[in-house]
Amino acid sequence: MLLKDIKEVYHRELDENYSREEVDSMFYLMIEHFLGLERFILAIDPNIVITKEEEQYMFEGLSKLKKGQPIQYVLGETTFMNLKFMVNASVLIPRPETEELVNWVLEDIKNRDDDLEIIDIGTGSGCIAISLAKLKPNVNVTAIDISKSALELAKKNALLNEVNVQFREVDILKAGSLSKKYDSIISNPPYVREMERDKMHNNVLQNEPSAALFVPDEEPLLFYRAIAKQAREGLKENGVIYMEINQYLCEDVKILLKEFNFSEIQLRKDIFGNDRMIKAKLSLVN
Repeated sequence: MLLKDIKEVYHRELDENYSREEVDSMFYLMIEHFLGLERFILAIDPNIVITKEEEQYMFEGLSKLKKGQPIQYVLGETTFMNLKFMVNASVLIPRPETEELVNWVLEDIKNRDDDLEIIDIGTGSGCIAISLAKLKPNVNVTAIDISKSALELAKKNALLNEVNVQFREVDILKAGSLSKKYDSIISNPPYVREMERDKMHNNVLQNEPSAALFVPDEEPLLFYRAIAKQAREGLKENGVIYMEINQYLCEDVKILLKEFNFSEIQLRKDIFGNDRMIKAKLSLVN
């Protein structure tokens, strides 16, 4: 079958739910991943023919996309901080906003040559922890998560990116204390309130793990409180905490951090102009 004809099938089946640009992007990602073809191949050879086996890959992928499955899950991988990560339905798909959080940490420690201890709470695919370990090799990174399946995938991603990260299965809501003292804590915890479900895309709701997204309406700071409590005892002197936050709850998070003796609290907006990241330093208790 001609590859250009398959592209037209993609548009015929997907244009109702996606823009033509999005469909083009998904099609080219599919041929790069499954067929090993560069995205400009049709411009060079508009009459390129693919095999029956290759057709099967393309149409199986199309079927998944029609059902609303995110392209990252269809491919089984995505890019974060210019690194490759395997993803599946047991972990959230890494977002560009989270890259900004990682960049904030890297910006702050770029001139540090000492061996820093950092812990990533709720690591998921391991994208935060692994990126820090890869891009700042003198950092000793620990990553924890409640999900066995997420940790299994994160370990594979550490091997894929050739970094050493210590992974541990921990329920932060039940943990007595962190295993040791850290220079920094970084976390992208669940923070979407149940009342905000209707603001989210169906392909997120139907495919990504709810436990990694949602918190009860009556206790939206559930994870922030647990993390702040652990941080008060688990951070070194002048230790810093970095967290991704719900834009509608930034003031509440600031108040919570002050309750746990954090100061020098800073907010940052994401690429979409929303209050998305917070940083705070642990103050000494008199």
